[in-house]
Amino acid sequence: MSKLAAFDDLLQQYKTFNYHDNPVLAQRLQDVQTWLKERMKDTHHDFFNLPEHKLMSEYFLNRLYGGPEFDALAAQIERLLKYAHKAEKVLPENAIKTGTKSVSLAVLATQLDEQVAMQLLEDYPANTVLTDEIMRLTLIKLDQVEARYQQLALLDDLGAALDKYMRSFMMFTAFKMCKGIAQKYHFELMYDFIQDGFSAMKPLKSAENFIKTFTEKERQIIENVHSGHPNPFRV
Repeated sequence: MSKLAAFDDLLQQYKTFNYHDNPVLAQRLQDVQTWLKERMKDTHHDFFNLPEHKLMSEYFLNRLYGGPEFDALAAQIERLLKYAHKAEKVLPENAIKTGTKSVSLAVLATQLDEQVAMQLLEDYPANTVLTDEIMRLTLIKLDQVEARYQQLALLDDLGAALDKYMRSFMMFTAFKMCKGIAQKYHFELMYDFIQDGFSAMKPLKSAENFIKTFTEKERQIIENVHSGHPNPFRV
């Protein structure tokens, strides 16, 4: 079985999302993702702005939580699968495993945020400016508690994988050797997706500890939302 088979499964799941064929939903999804990222910046402001944490926080917000660029990345993944037998000979196995975890998180984030966007379109006009109160009420009504906890558990798993697989000098050297091939076959976005993970880890003592600090506060927010806290996003 191909080591890249998991990418194919994720790609097929991604293609089923409704926003691809619905411009109104696509715009509302973008609004949700923008609100979410701004909320995270506010919630984790002091933690994210420590000098050693800035690169990892940017990786979180711009890579692991979906967004418009992920459409282009998905297209590159689809092309890569056509060269799977060649790619597997070049890409380090642990880089493939960790890349799969990262892409899985981005796909799950998009899935959950699309559900929020669809609920918003049911309850409010499409051009409604999103506020904390609108999002609080929507999240309560949609009740994604278990799925959001799963998302955070996958993040914790990614943190452990980053520390275990991606801190090796040999791994980094092997991955750098792939850059020319990535450029030759126009897989720059995929290369940058993984490369950004390497760069974000470099200033950290532990990616796992960084992520666990982040997910601990995010779990508190989920609990606040669903326990009736009047201002759940201020932790």
